[in-house]
Amino acid sequence: MGSGRGEDGALAERAALVALLQERPGRRGWTQITAETLEAGSALAVWQRLMPPVLVSPPGEPDPLDAAAGQIGRWADRDWRLLSILDDDYPARLRGIHQAPPVLFTRGTVVPDDVAVSVVGSRQASSRGLGIAAGVARELVARGVTVLGGLALGIDTAAHRAALEAGGRTVCVTGTGIGRAYPAQNRDLQERIAASGLVLSQFWPDAPPQRHNFLMRNATMSGYGLATVVVEAGEQSGSRAQARIAVEHGRPVVLTSLVVERNDWARALVGRPGVHVADRLQAVLDIVDHLIEEPAAVGAALHRLAPS
Repeated sequence: MGSGRGEDGALAERAALVALLQERPGRRGWTQITAETLEAGSALAVWQRLMPPVLVSPPGEPDPLDAAAGQIGRWADRDWRLLSILDDDYPARLRGIHQAPPVLFTRGTVVPDDVAVSVVGSRQASSRGLGIAAGVARELVARGVTVLGGLALGIDTAAHRAALEAGGRTVCVTGTGIGRAYPAQNRDLQERIAASGLVLSQFWPDAPPQRHNFLMRNATMSGYGLATVVVEAGEQSGSRAQARIAVEHGRPVVLTSLVVERNDWARALVGRPGVHVADRLQAVLDIVDHLIEEPAAVGAALHRLAPS
């Protein structure tokens, strides 16, 4: 998508998309702007259709496209890269969900076809839950799979740390702008992830933590990953939301017996297509291995069928 335009063209497209999201012509929401941009294949074309040029700009007001391009440059100066949904290296799986963010802010290494599994759960986890999270993360790294989490305290933190200690790739999807560290206790962890993996945010860089942000973040994590493993969670946990969203996305969900035994919402998901229950670490890994092999087998079959 983005590569065929050249870098100048790609920058113009990103600037147009940022301007659209900031101006929101006709009071359009971000979802509608994203849909119209994808349909047109060009944010600039949507901008030109919705915001026809005026002969004389209001005095003192900068051109919105120039202002957006300037913002992107200032973000880049702070090592915050902006990805548009039209860019070739926008995460491929994420682009396929209806909640796909129109823009992403990133620090670290973007891998468009990243094979990742979310390892998520309670902030107030038990020692058993923390041990399972770390064990799952280490085994994912051993399989060359990216460990995906939300940088939250508890289960997410244990998974991120275990992945880093094992020398693997981990990605954190934040519920704030990329210019913030939340929770503050994980500032150093966020920096380590940016240095060797990827920090990703769908919010403007200075956005503070807000309740609705975390639900949006959970949808992004589900969309980015191949599957979601919920290690331990309560009735009101954000992991509950991610599990339900993953089922909507048709993405597999692995619930440990810790989750199923303690939560009505988890028991309600049991039996739904793509929902698996595991009573021990090895059972979690057996399920994950199968999920990793399935897309690999499909890809290999398609490769064999492709004309030489």
